Amino acid sequence: MLPLARGIYSGLAQITRNNRVALHTASALRCKAEKSVQNEESSGSEEKEANTVPDAKDRTKVVPVETSMRYLKSAAYKTTYGEDFVWTQYRRNHKGMFAPRKTRKTCVRQGKIATGNPCPICRDEYLVLDYRNTELLKQFISPYSGEVLSYSKTGLCQKSHMRLTVAVEQARDCGLLTYDVPFREYDYEEYYGKKDEQKM
Repeated sequence: MLPLARGIYSGLAQITRNNRVALHTASALRCKAEKSVQNEESSGSEEKEANTVPDAKDRTKVVPVETSMRYLKSAAYKTTYGEDFVWTQYRRNHKGMFAPRKTRKTCVRQGKIATGNPCPICRDEYLVLDYRNTELLKQFISPYSGEVLSYSKTGLCQKSHMRLTVAVEQARDCGLLTYDVPFREYDYEEYYGKKDEQKM
């Protein structure tokens, strides 16, 4: 409480100790003064919130899958990544000449990006790993074997890679992702001999 207001309040209280109505008036004035101070503080904080730029490292905001799917078809995605996959332009930072075998455990700690070079999924908040987002999942699947690419090739952190493998399995269970196993024709003559020899 401000010293001026404290002096006024204590003066009113001393004058009207016997008069209850005046005491209630003083407490009512005190409450109004506190409310006006709170309103000024709240309006000031709202103005500050409106003027501040959102934190680029904040990952507490949940982006819906539909927004991520629209982002993959947008012009912003095309200008950022072009025709390449999300992970092709990414390069891991590490000390020494050789990269460590495993990537980092996670890029996001306590709702914020905790590293200067986050993995391709953690760095772009609109890339959401979900089983319905098949366009994104196909970028991390090998076209030859149909398996999920290794984190050493894609550069994903361990947490994102685990979420990716779970999303791919869910998509396959739901029938959203399929891959064809090539049909191999075998020459059975090598195993059973020629047909003429079998008849004799």
